[in-house]
Amino acid sequence: MKQVTVRYFASIREAVGQGSEPLRTEAATLGALRDELIARGGAYAEALARGKAVRLALNQDMQAEDAALPDGAEVAFFPPVTGG
Repeated sequence: MKQVTVRYFASIREAVGQGSEPLRTEAATLGALRDELIARGGAYAEALARGKAVRLALNQDMQAEDAALPDGAEVAFFPPVTGG
């Protein structure tokens, strides 16, 4: 079991109702952590759903979902950024 800090930004933060939370997880990768959060249902399932473009950062460095999730990590979920 790992202890990580999960941070949510922009529309994802608004959907789940919090900016960050400590989390104990069995997830081995960022993608597995995303799946655990989706499994909570409700706003998490909607905001982080598969098929939605969501960017992930591990310890403030953008990563793919297959990146290993170490104990003590900070994971951030971002919606896609649009310019204009």
